[in-house]
Amino acid sequence: MNDRKKVAFYTLGCKLNFSETSTIARNFSDEGFDRVDFSEPADIYVINTCSVTENADKRFKTIVKQAQKSNPDAFVAAVGCYAQLKPEELAAVDGVDLVLGATEKFKITDYINDLSKNDFGEVHSCEISEADFYVGSYSIGDRTRAFLKVQDGCDYKCTYCTIPLARGISRSDALENVLKNAGEIAAQDIKEIVLTGVNIGDYGKGEFGNKKHEHTFFELVQALDEVAGIERLRISSIEPNLLKNETIDFVAASRTFVPHFHIPLQSGSNKILGLMRRRYQRELYVERVARIREVMPHACIGVDVIVGFPGETDELFLETYKFLADLDISYLHVFTYSERDNTIAAGMDGVVPGNVRAKRSKMLRGLSVKKRRAFYEKQLGSERVVLFEGENKEGYIHGFTENYVKVKAPWNPELVNELHRVKLDRIDEDGLVRFEFVESEVSVSV
Repeated sequence: MNDRKKVAFYTLGCKLNFSETSTIARNFSDEGFDRVDFSEPADIYVINTCSVTENADKRFKTIVKQAQKSNPDAFVAAVGCYAQLKPEELAAVDGVDLVLGATEKFKITDYINDLSKNDFGEVHSCEISEADFYVGSYSIGDRTRAFLKVQDGCDYKCTYCTIPLARGISRSDALENVLKNAGEIAAQDIKEIVLTGVNIGDYGKGEFGNKKHEHTFFELVQALDEVAGIERLRISSIEPNLLKNETIDFVAASRTFVPHFHIPLQSGSNKILGLMRRRYQRELYVERVARIREVMPHACIGVDVIVGFPGETDELFLETYKFLADLDISYLHVFTYSERDNTIAAGMDGVVPGNVRAKRSKMLRGLSVKKRRAFYEKQLGSERVVLFEGENKEGYIHGFTENYVKVKAPWNPELVNELHRVKLDRIDEDGLVRFEFVESEVSVSV
């Protein structure tokens, strides 16, 4: 008879959260727990929270109810950014037994003495100034690709952002440890690693507990390119002021780094960028995109943009819209501004009504659809290498090319976690690309 306790995890938010959830899950496994899917009955449910958007906050209660539905007597723990920012608020949610902050979450098994339900959630949350040490993380087993954490925290003071309050100062993993983790991932036959962090371009700061840079992000990229067994390396979101030409040029000639960049813009108006306290103006962004296009014409370029920031008039929004429409980018991630407690922006004048924010968001999402379609059309007729995902979605398998074109084919389990060279054929009615295998005569167009 198996007496081992079962634990399930739910992750909200970013790739960084996924990497940390996976590390926490391995800690549970080391303590003798069996991991199960969140939809299954478990003895413990761990929810890794996010507080970047208002919507992520609201979803927390729904997820707790899902856990209680699977097992009303289960022990429920909340960790992550929201747990650091508003621990008492989470502890008051019906069914929550334990809330752990930024430094405590990696020691969660130390806080679980028994699995008895509490009348009110127990809180262990440090002052964020104490979050000054680094805990390395990476995800394995959750997805076809692995998320490798290389950096945490942020020293930037963007007026809308709570991340420095939730994660603390900028600090980095030691280069030696990053390379060790990358090697461990490669040994698991995982084909792609995505570098992640809060502000990964700031890599090297706080590497050994001090504020100076022991290494640069460029040196990290160079070192990772030499790790044996890695097929693909992908850079996640990186600030435009920290994405240097030397890195762009290196990726263009790299053995493993793929031609895909996700670069936050947030606004195409220099006035709004100033109010946000971003560390660049839009002219620098234009330079970065131009450099990428010069050395990698086929590269995929993704953009983060926030609409409805205080002071964003109709004229300033249209300035952003036109700026993005004219820019040679591939897709947008559009965020509707929401007020966050303890941020400067929450007290600014020029509040944009909610219905106007929603309208602007819809306009930019429509622009994103057009941009992605145009980017896909430019790739038709070219040969690319696809890494196939592991999920059967309504009879189809999906995958991504090195430059982040999403393709699909009839489900074939033999393709999972495999790399195949294909010729991009045409765009399907759902916006995904049809293709033919180059290595064989078998057509998988749908």
